[in-house]
Amino acid sequence: MISRDKAGEQIEKLRAEINRHNYAYYVLSKPEISDFEFDMMMNDLIELESLFPEFYDASSPSQRVGDDTNREFRQVEHKYPVMSLGNTYSEHEIADFDNRTRKAIG
Repeated sequence: MISRDKAGEQIEKLRAEINRHNYAYYVLSKPEISDFEFDMMMNDLIELESLFPEFYDASSPSQRVGDDTNREFRQVEHKYPVMSLGNTYSEHEIADFDNRTRKAIG
């Protein structure tokens, strides 16, 4: 088990790194790591924050959804809902996505 002090340090490190990667991805449109690496980092942060709730911070990247500050990106309205794969890394999760999509489009 990680100590409280080490957890606090790791949480702050992960928050800073995730914020940096969010900026590179959303503002600069130049991701530096894969989605999988980002998701694993976020999962680590969420796990630590749940084990050590005393480090809760409303501005933590775990408490916010991405960002759309890149003004060059043009949003469009889709005829059908755009389904998300989310954090899908196994055949079972892909099958679940396929089932949700088929159900949504009838």
